[in-house]
Amino acid sequence: MIMTKDQTGRLIGAAFGLVFVQANAGALPTAVATPLRLLAIAAFLGVVVFGRRRGPAAPAAGAATGPGVGFGRRYWYVVAAEVLGLAAGLLVISRVLHVPQAAVGWIAFVVGVHFFGLAVTWRRPALHVLAAALTACGAAGLVLAALDAPVTAVRVTAGVLPGVLLLAAVWRSGRQDPAADADRVLSDSRG
Repeated sequence: MIMTKDQTGRLIGAAFGLVFVQANAGALPTAVATPLRLLAIAAFLGVVVFGRRRGPAAPAAGAATGPGVGFGRRYWYVVAAEVLGLAAGLLVISRVLHVPQAAVGWIAFVVGVHFFGLAVTWRRPALHVLAAALTACGAAGLVLAALDAPVTAVRVTAGVLPGVLLLAAVWRSGRQDPAADADRVLSDSRG
């Protein structure tokens, strides 16, 4: 079974959510970190299992459809800008500013900004909400790091929370829209 662009996108988002949680939950007490990590793994596995079984979400108006549809050149421009932004910022954070605890804030900030580009590229205005939330988490993490806040506060704000937001957004996007399902059933029965 070939995965669609929507399924692949949800899988990528869930993987990044899982990585955010796994990489940053260690700053929390074990009694909190362990269940949080297990829930993130379960959420990711749920996306893997149910995402393929459920099929693609309804495409946005004007979006290309069908199995095997690639992400397109504009998607890769967004990803390239993200990679360059991450690399440049992490270099400055580690080699110029010497504030390694700010790295997680920068990563969340850049990932959030990249979702603004994806929202435009994929004509998915709902991604602007996720973009704003992740960008805000990253900015808050950068501010906390600049204020020399405890590492736990930085990692929860700019690492764990963005991971949870990504996993939640993927689960929400993967749900079938009951109204769209009803419309499909009605149109199938008529024609």
